[in-house]
Formats: sequence, C-alpha cells, structure tokens
Amino acid sequence: MRNDSRAMYIFIRPQVSPVLYGQARHLLLFLMFLGICTQYCPANWTGIRIIKPQILRELLILKLLVTGGAGYIGTHSIIELLNAGHDISVIDDLSNSHIAALQRVRKLTKRDLAFMQADLCDTAAVSAELQRFRPDGVIHFAGLKAVGASIARPLDYYRKNVGGTLSLLAGMERVGCHKIVFSSSATVYGLPQYLPYDEQHPTEPVNPYGHTKLMVEQILRDWSVTHRDASAVCLRYFNPAGAHPSGEIGENPKGVPDNLMPFLAQVASGHRPALTVFGNDFETRDGTGERDYIHVVDLARAHLAAIEHVRTNSGFQVFNIGTGRGVTVLELAAAFTRMSGRAIATTVTARRSGDLARFYANAQRAEKTLGWTAQKSLFDICADAWRWQRQNPDGYDD
Repeated sequence: MRNDSRAMYIFIRPQVSPVLYGQARHLLLFLMFLGICTQYCPANWTGIRIIKPQILRELLILKLLVTGGAGYIGTHSIIELLNAGHDISVIDDLSNSHIAALQRVRKLTKRDLAFMQADLCDTAAVSAELQRFRPDGVIHFAGLKAVGASIARPLDYYRKNVGGTLSLLAGMERVGCHKIVFSSSATVYGLPQYLPYDEQHPTEPVNPYGHTKLMVEQILRDWSVTHRDASAVCLRYFNPAGAHPSGEIGENPKGVPDNLMPFLAQVASGHRPALTVFGNDFETRDGTGERDYIHVVDLARAHLAAIEHVRTNSGFQVFNIGTGRGVTVLELAAAFTRMSGRAIATTVTARRSGDLARFYANAQRAEKTLGWTAQKSLFDICADAWRWQRQNPDGYDD
C-alpha cells in the first residue's frame, strides 16, 4: 500500500477485546460522517493508510477510577477492565479488603494499576487523586454492605455510603468527570409485590443498607441531568458468589462471612463446624430461603458492559444483574456437596428479621441494552469458590 498524503484511513483489527473493536467500528463511522477521513481522500486517491493497532488502542482506552477496588467484586471487575485495555486507579480504605488482592490482579493480568488508601469521606484525598489521575469515568463499589450491621449501626452506613458518594461526586465535578457506574443492590426493592423483580418493581427497602443504596441512586438520577454529557448507570446486584477460575482471588471477608457461599466453603474445609440455616418454614420448595446466585465473573463482565454504555450515552439508567433463577439454601448446599464430595452439616435456627422467602431477578433489560447475560452455571459457582478455598485456606497472606 502506498504511503502518501492522499491516502484514505481505515482501521485494522488489533489484538484487543471484541468490545473495544466494536467501539472502534463506531468511531470509524463517526469520523467518516464528520468528513475527517474524507478530507484526506480526494477523487483520485491512490492508496490506503493503516492506523496501527497501538494508535487505535490509544483512541479507545479509558482511564477509570475504581472505588472499593480491592474488594471482592472490585478485584474481579478490574481484571475484566484491565484485560479490555483500560487504565485503572483504585481508591480503597482496606477496611474489609486486602492489598494482596490487587497484587494478584497485577499477576493475573500482567498489567499495573495505581492505588491510594483513603476513605471516600476524606474529600481532600479523593479530590487529590481525581486531580492527579483525571479519569474518563468512575466505577463506584466503595461502601459498607452488611444488612445486619446496617440495622445495628445505621449512622455509619449513611455516613459511608451516602456521604462517601457525595464526596466522590464533588471531586468528579472539579475535574469535569461525568460518567459513573454505581454498585447498587436488589435490596432497594424490599418485599416482593410480584416475581421475578424487574426494574419497574416498587422500591421500598426494609433496612438501612437498602435505603442508602436507593438514596445514592436518587442522588445520581438528579446529578445526571445537570450536565449534557453526564451518564450514570446503577447495577442492582442480586447474590454474587464464586471466585475467579484461577483460584487466585475470591471472597475473603474479615470475620464471620455474611454471605452464604464463603460460609459453605469454610464448613466444607473444616474451618467451621456447620452451616447455620436461618429458617426452614418459608413458602419455598424445601422451606429455606430462595436467592438468585450470580457468578462474580459474570457480574464483573456486567461492569465492563456498563462502562462502555456510559461512555457513549447520557442520562440515568438502572439494570438488574442476576440469572433469573432461584436456588434455595439447601439446594446450594447439595450442589456444593455434589461438586466437592464434602458433606455439609447444617443447623437450623430461627429466621432473621427482614429475611425474604424468594428473591430473584428479571434481567432482560441488561440483555437488551447492555448485551449482557449471565453465562456461568451453579456448578461453576461452587467449583470456583471451592478452588479458591482450597488454594487459600486462610485467605490472603497480607
């Protein structure tokens, strides 16, 4: 091909993710529409000039600030983001996370990332990192997340979850960053008026944790109309579970696990004597609570899809992120036993206040708008969680 000033520019497919390549095609069409390409292409053009893959990558890469990025969902999402080519800076106070997890992320992706240990309520520290990094967008995971603790310590939850978000948005305003994906929760729905839950279901949280998530959603809804280019996506998770297939990163709560899967894995490994089942008198198939368990890697892929959405769209949207399938506590324990060969001892106790009988998603909006669906099975969830537990019986070594 000739290399002269009358060449027409086209893109060739580089070794980047399909998502990035799809964005490249949209970018090319946009450039051609504006006439940027054709100004180099007179009627007697005689050649084609190739834009090199590394130049294409620079056009498509995003600088993303990830709050709470050292945590369970954050680390899995960062792997997807780094593998897609994006640059990452993490802010995390390490109150319920581990710096070793980020070291393993670097190992798995062979990519580096920036890290600052800070509380989001420290507006000066957050603003300083935003000024330094100048992100194109933010993925906001940071916050307290235990339902029971939110009932015991509601003021801590409002300060951290709502106050921290206000601090973050103030810093984003100062640097002109108007793109955010927020880690919300299906707890915003409250008691089911119908099943499965879709995004039109009334939002009536029954605990302070759910209230803080809904309050942040409303803040982002209001904020998103203040700038023409502002875009906010809230992902309402159902029940994340599992671990990275490598066994290098997984759910490693400090203290007694609040979630079912790490508790199951710790019982199977002998770290705990029995699984506590809270209630066996629900109106479900076996009397135990039914939940929508989604593999954490599927959830991480949803964040990648969401950040690509806010990149090219404005306004406010919410999406359910789940499988659409309910699994009871005893069904999950049985699946784990079949996969691991380890019997799971159970102890039944009274229901907890606010526990729901059935809780599962309609995630069709995410499929239609984001092109996302859950791909991993319940067996995958159990197998990956068990691999993580066996390879890391005492969690991270930090």
